[in-house]
Amino acid sequence: MTMERINASSEDYFILLGFSDWPQLELVLFVVILMFYLMTLIGNLFIIILSYLDSHLHTPMYFFLSNLSFLDLCYTTSSIPQLLINLWGPLKTISYNGCMIQLYFFLALATTECVLLMVMSYDRYAAVCRPLHYTVLMHPRFCQLLAMACWVSGFTNSALHFLFTFWVPLCGRRQVDHFFCEVPALLRLSCIDTRANELTLMVTSSMFVLIPLILILSSYGAIARAVLRMQSTGGLQKVFGTCGAHLMVVSLFFIPAMCMYLQPPSGNSQDQGKFIALFYTVVTPSLNPLIYTLRNKDVRGAIKRSVRMI
Repeated sequence: MTMERINASSEDYFILLGFSDWPQLELVLFVVILMFYLMTLIGNLFIIILSYLDSHLHTPMYFFLSNLSFLDLCYTTSSIPQLLINLWGPLKTISYNGCMIQLYFFLALATTECVLLMVMSYDRYAAVCRPLHYTVLMHPRFCQLLAMACWVSGFTNSALHFLFTFWVPLCGRRQVDHFFCEVPALLRLSCIDTRANELTLMVTSSMFVLIPLILILSSYGAIARAVLRMQSTGGLQKVFGTCGAHLMVVSLFFIPAMCMYLQPPSGNSQDQGKFIALFYTVVTPSLNPLIYTLRNKDVRGAIKRSVRMI
């Protein structure tokens, strides 16, 4: 069989098998995913616009929350429109260029979110445990540098995997057993030993998943100790409102990510992997705005002020 590189001509294409094993579910999935995608677009755009317009939300917390909302918009848009097209019609193809772009941006945005959630937990730690020094610790210029570091680290990590995957030779197979182009799915198409690629993926995934998660849990351990010393009931409620929302978002993102990327691609059940990926690419980004809106008094107050102005 003739070997074919993944970086062949731009006229090449891949077939995204997606959920074609369950054709009877495709219409149902199309409707459900479209609803969640619209919720993601509307909810995250709402938070971005509200944080920009309401001066009471011009704080580090909502600066990072706006970054998270913009990130989720890009994150879902990198894969969901292509999935909807494939679910709607008989063609399941994606161009070579489209596949490479999707692979790069999806991994870049997912990595950025891991780091950004860690930064948001540090912001909550500074607000609860170092309230007298909060304005100094979270100076607007420093917040901008932290946000920039999140985006740069995510796109740099993705560039590494993109280059390694780009040079993997294939054996003429074009069928990707997933609903979007990701590194583990493309490695399965290779006709050579990809253990080095898998090891690289596991190591960097550990760095960008486990290390942020450990730091997040450490931040909330310190927050929990500070909360236990609080005497004010109002203060307790405010801490639980903001920190509880962030912890829910962290859980919804990190648990599926660990299931997907902290084991070799060959060790995953493909069907299970598809539905886990569907959860963190479709469901989680749509729930984030609801979690922050329903559990956060500041956001609810900003909504009321906006309604009065109208």
